[in-house]
Amino acid sequence: MPETPYDVIGIGNAIVDVLVHADDTLLESEGMTKGTMTLIDGDEAKRLYGKIGPAIECSGGSAANTIAGLASLGGTGVFIGKVHDDQLGKVFSHDIRALGVIFDTPPTENGPPTATSIIIVTPDAQRTMQTFLGASVNLGPDDIDLEEIAKAKVTYLEGYLWDPPAAKEAFLKAADGAHQAGGKVSLSLSDPFCVDRHRKDFLDLAEHHVDILFANEQEIMSLYQVDGFDDALQAVRGHCEIAALTRGAKGSVIVSGDEIHIVDAEAVSALADTTGAGDAYAAGFLFGLTSGRDLETSARIGGLSAAEVISHLGARPEASLKALVGRSEERRVGEEGRSRWSPDH
Repeated sequence: MPETPYDVIGIGNAIVDVLVHADDTLLESEGMTKGTMTLIDGDEAKRLYGKIGPAIECSGGSAANTIAGLASLGGTGVFIGKVHDDQLGKVFSHDIRALGVIFDTPPTENGPPTATSIIIVTPDAQRTMQTFLGASVNLGPDDIDLEEIAKAKVTYLEGYLWDPPAAKEAFLKAADGAHQAGGKVSLSLSDPFCVDRHRKDFLDLAEHHVDILFANEQEIMSLYQVDGFDDALQAVRGHCEIAALTRGAKGSVIVSGDEIHIVDAEAVSALADTTGAGDAYAAGFLFGLTSGRDLETSARIGGLSAAEVISHLGARPEASLKALVGRSEERRVGEEGRSRWSPDH
């Protein structure tokens, strides 16, 4: 068995998020579909940036958020993604390394600037993303070091990678390398529109290349083109080793062979921003899995991680997820001890 010093290597688009509060009027005037991600070009990004109000800039990107969450839980993570050697690229690099994540992908010095995603958060805490992929499209197979991939228990890939052609090649190289080294491959479907764009390829990936699939309710229904969640759940069974399906306030459902685990969502004191909820869930689930927890416990850690992230603005944890999980597990052990005790014993 090869040595695996890394829990998870995440590969994705390196993006700086621009978070802004707005009401539905902005979405309607711009023809945006609430709760989805739309790709835009650099000119459109500049125009939209000039139209929005005061914003908060922070490092993001789906797989990068997941690896950041993994690090907050105490896991060992590596991120592979492309930034430009510009100010935002330096901000992204500093932020992710400050969390303890290994990030060694060399920046580009030519071409488009570092990717940005304008994330419009409406009063219902839903997020709508307008993303300029910028320098992230320069990620290619040459950025994938198979010796590093072989050191990870899980190689995690975001569905958004399927948009740029060179990144798609990097995706497949990493997935094949992970399997050859005895590791697991995990994929997040990322977004319903992303699924619509690449349904045929994603179905092939789920059936032949992916061991651990992450999707929310809308994404998994879009993948199998069914109208009900239960139909999608039955369709995904047998297509991959584990499917972790999130359902917002309804919690999550884990499917693995004949096993189905239904896990309630964690209570949230105040819902502020759903940006990064799925990324944080994946972080918690993969941390649980790579640290030897069972599927149900891993899903519970995923739910705890997501609950922390949606309680504030921004897609990365503000509190220590490791401490949150520790307190939760202590409470659970105490509750189980009390439930086993009775005056008759």
